[in-house]
Amino acid sequence: MKTHSILAIILSLLATMSRPALAQTATANQWSGQITYEVVRKVDLNSTRIIINGEQVKPGDPNFPADVPDTRTFSQKLLVSGNFAKINRDEEGMVVRTMVGFGGGGGAPQTTNLGRPFEEQVFLDLNGQKTITMLTIGKDKDAKSYRAEMPLQRASDWQLTDQTKKIAGFACRKATVPFRKETYTVWFTTELPFTYSPIQELTPEAGTVLLIESSREQFRATKVSASAVDAKEVQPITTAETVTAAQLADLRQKATADFRQQLMTGERN
Repeated sequence: MKTHSILAIILSLLATMSRPALAQTATANQWSGQITYEVVRKVDLNSTRIIINGEQVKPGDPNFPADVPDTRTFSQKLLVSGNFAKINRDEEGMVVRTMVGFGGGGGAPQTTNLGRPFEEQVFLDLNGQKTITMLTIGKDKDAKSYRAEMPLQRASDWQLTDQTKKIAGFACRKATVPFRKETYTVWFTTELPFTYSPIQELTPEAGTVLLIESSREQFRATKVSASAVDAKEVQPITTAETVTAAQLADLRQKATADFRQQLMTGERN
């Protein structure tokens, strides 16, 4: 009996000692840090407002300047802390290009980024595989915030290849995916403990995408760094009004239309 009692005590102690070890392993998988992407994207020139002597010109107009760049390069960062992440990107605002005295030797053209008529933040629930978009319209006391959640929607017909290469220090595997009426090339790694892609439809079943290539855009991870990230920084506020994704799109569109109208009124005055 004594032998059995001693054995039971030993087994009990071993089971108790193993629990912290399991907890430590789970905690170690809660990665924290940042991925920096360089993004190159073709510019929709129709969204660029170019004013020549007070008149707006569009692509195809004989006065449309030939030196307007057709691509834009900017930085996009993914901040991760445990099961949540936040996307930070350079602001893609409305651009106005003003040219005075075109054809008459006037001053140099001036390009102004007017920003956006709203503040938009995108968060990710990495475990739940969903996107949480926060939209704030107005400023100070008039500011109103909205929140919409969208489950991850993956493109289908992935074709995995045997090709591999290192990107930002991580071994990646190549896949091709039909998307947006062309074939995208996606390179992803399984050496990071979460699943993510800078284009949500091009998210693999498991893995982190470090390079996306197509004829219209490219996302390339230039740096992956593990560091402490405040959990509060990557989690959306809960006080915003919850709306559907369609309602959020309508709110964004209305704010943009109102902003354009204000600009046109200001120009006329």
